[in-house]
Amino acid sequence: MMGGIIQVCRRIAASPRFQHGVLAIIVGNAVLMGIETDAALFARHAALFNGLNAAIQAVFVLEIAIRVLACGPRVWRFFLDGWNVFDFAIVALSLLPMAGPLATIGRLARLLRALRVVSALPELRLIVSTMLRSLPSLGNVLVLLGLILYVYAVVGVHLFGAVDPVHWASLPRAALTLFEVLTLEGWVDLMDASSAATPWAWVYSVSFVVLAVFVVVNLFIAIVINNLEAAKRSESAASGEVPAQGGDPARALREIRTRLAEIEAALEARVPGQR
Repeated sequence: MMGGIIQVCRRIAASPRFQHGVLAIIVGNAVLMGIETDAALFARHAALFNGLNAAIQAVFVLEIAIRVLACGPRVWRFFLDGWNVFDFAIVALSLLPMAGPLATIGRLARLLRALRVVSALPELRLIVSTMLRSLPSLGNVLVLLGLILYVYAVVGVHLFGAVDPVHWASLPRAALTLFEVLTLEGWVDLMDASSAATPWAWVYSVSFVVLAVFVVVNLFIAIVINNLEAAKRSESAASGEVPAQGGDPARALREIRTRLAEIEAALEARVPGQR
């Protein structure tokens, strides 16, 4: 009996219709939460909104139950995937009551349900994985950027503090001014104002823009792109597919895992004497 339920859950979990339906409900949940921000509309249709929220929560619980059972009889394998843990935690926390000491956590978890669209789309999962993979390298670039900001801020205080105290009066203010320059907003006006102190102010401004903006910021982009390619290669190697084939590596990997689980379940169901 249990084996039949597990087989049905596996077929449902691997079905594209099931996956697309869950994605549609996730998007609908996000839209519903946006509509609820209209206090007047929510007050007029509170019962409808509460009913829809309860229905969506029930669907999410059923979806997680199906996916957990699909990993049976070893259901703990479901939690080996970080995205599965993410989905399970959000659904579990959103079951907390909307009133009482845990109300804040419950409301926050309800809002986080919209983030499940990330776990539902392989392309978005790839982007998030790329960002997480890039964090160590980005930390080094941030240190370099901080060092450049610090050196230029000290120089800026000494050179321009007297003629433009609004932007260069102190080290924190100068650092904030240089951080604003990173957006390339108004740096020419700052350079013109600083020219009253020294005719070589353009060297200071142009060199900072070149170093901090064009070099360091592009280093961020290069690191992210490099890690994106590395993440694609990792998924392609795990799924046994070549990226140029245009397939979906994440879906292929899920299908392989489902087939392996079915084979293991069939082997466990056999009588030991027949092996």
